[in-house]
Formats: sequence, C-alpha cells, structure tokens
Amino acid sequence: MDRVTSMAVFAKVVECGGFSAAARRLHMSPTGASNHVQALEDRLGAKLLYRTTRKLSLTEIGKLYYERCAQILTELEEADRIVTASQVTPRGTLRLSVGTHIVRFIAPAVAEFLRLYPEASIDLSISERMPDLVDDGFDLTVRATPPPDSRLIVRRLATWRHVLVCAPRYLERRQAPLKPGDLAGHNCLRYAYYPFGDKWRFTGPDGEMSVQVSGNLLTNSTEILRVAALQGEGLFLAPSFLVSDDLIADRLIPLLAEFLPVELAINAVYLHRQHLSAKVRSFIELLVEHFGRELLWSGQGDGRQIAGLAEVWKAADGGAQPNRTATGN
Repeated sequence: MDRVTSMAVFAKVVECGGFSAAARRLHMSPTGASNHVQALEDRLGAKLLYRTTRKLSLTEIGKLYYERCAQILTELEEADRIVTASQVTPRGTLRLSVGTHIVRFIAPAVAEFLRLYPEASIDLSISERMPDLVDDGFDLTVRATPPPDSRLIVRRLATWRHVLVCAPRYLERRQAPLKPGDLAGHNCLRYAYYPFGDKWRFTGPDGEMSVQVSGNLLTNSTEILRVAALQGEGLFLAPSFLVSDDLIADRLIPLLAEFLPVELAINAVYLHRQHLSAKVRSFIELLVEHFGRELLWSGQGDGRQIAGLAEVWKAADGGAQPNRTATGN
C-alpha cells in the first residue's frame, strides 16, 4: 500500500476516534481503513493503536508517530497549495535565455511581466548559442532560428526573412550580384549559426535554390557582421530586423530583390506542453501579444517600418533593383 495514503488514513482514524468514522470521511470501507493501519504497523514492526470493542487509543509510540504524521501531512498539503497557486498566479524566478540580436523585441515583454506579476522575477541570459534547457536550467528560450532538438516544444511568435545587403562603398569596386549564383564571386560575411551553413538559400521565379558562399569573416556575432558590412567589407545575409534602420538611412542597400531568402521564425522554446507553470505560460502569452502588435514583422505601415520582405524593399525603392555603383558611405 502507498505509505503516504496509509499515514493519512491513520491520522484520520486518530482524529475521528474510530475506523468507521474515519472511513466515512475518507469514502472507503472500515475494513479498508483498518488494512491501511495494519500495513503501517507491519512496516514499522510496532503497535500504533490499542483496539477494543468500545474504543481506540494510541500506544506510546503511536502518539509519537501520529504527531510526526500530522506534521508531514500538513507540509504536504502546503506544498500542494504552493504548486497549485503557482499554476494560477506567476511567482518565483523565470530563467530565460534570449538570442542577442532579438533582445530589444523581448525587453518590453520583460518589463510588462515584472509590472503585472510582482511575485515573479526574471533571470535573463543573453547569448548567440542555443542553450540546453535541462543542463543549463532554463525555463524558456526565445530564438530566431529553429531549435536543434525536435523534442522541444516550439511556439511561433513571428515569421521573418533575411535580406541580402551591402554598403554603397562595396559597390564602388564590385558589380552588384544579379542572381544568387553570382554570390560565389563575392566576399560573403557569414553567420556561424545560419541554419544552412555556408549554403545561402533563396526562393526565386524558378523555385528554391542554394548557393555555396565563402568569405574572410565567419563569426557568431551578428553585430560584428553588421559593422563589417557597413564598412564595405562584403555582402551580409542579415536578419531584416537587425538592419532595418540602416536600410532606411541608406547606410546599407538591399540586393537580389527578386529572390527571397527562405522564411524563418522567432520562436519561444520550452520543454513541456503539459503542466506548464503560470510564469512560463504568462510570459509566452505576453510575447505573443507584443509580437502581434509589431508592424515590423508584418511589413505593414508607411514604408518606414521594414519587415525584410523583398516586395517591401522594392516598394521603398520605387521598384528599382539596386544594380548600381553608389557614391561613398
């Protein structure tokens, strides 16, 4: 028999003063209640109750055992209450890992979460590397590339695309590529965690294609790649949200407008779908709400909000393909 259940039955027998009364409270038969107490006594090798036809009384050791049982059962009830409450109201520490280049989109949700739920706190880690949620002890991670482990639960927050860019000064000395195959002859600045390695993927009039690229810079820092591109060092297949301000200000120029990079997603990634804690569930709901309000991800707006879609670049540039040599940056 389950020891905790037997302890609960024993305590109820003591409190009710008999097996029949305890059995009624516990919705079981008197025989069933007696069997639980007998199982405890057999396990302990000690007599807990004196039984007569008229009453029950505790033995000396039974009194000590009842006091500890009552304490343990009270603590178990308190533990259950704490867990139940945490499933309703966010409380405790949410350990969160976020990709470096999407921090600015997560920050408003972090601030709102802390304001809405004063019993909760956030321990936020920022890195380019996808963490191991179990080994690294994170409740949740938010990433702009697919997780490597298919067993993880993924909640899509927003879709996005890369955009191929370069600085105007790069085009002072090189002809702009007209098709993906032309990238093989260019210095391509490469992101170490790009999902497809050194094969940059595009979708064009003839379907999906990939091209093997090479260059003199490979790094896991998107900011280093952005700065190198701004300095005219090469072509950068950049997250649209990372370079939107540079494109608006013409510090960077979009290329290959007729060829869309493959669609990716910003995802909330966590371990379990069932019994999700209130702190994780509530934070994910805030993320969904915040990303749903962002025109940046939908490509809507007045043309100053850039979503990274090729048709937006073309609309912003009057439909012209930037196949030109630009003056200095």
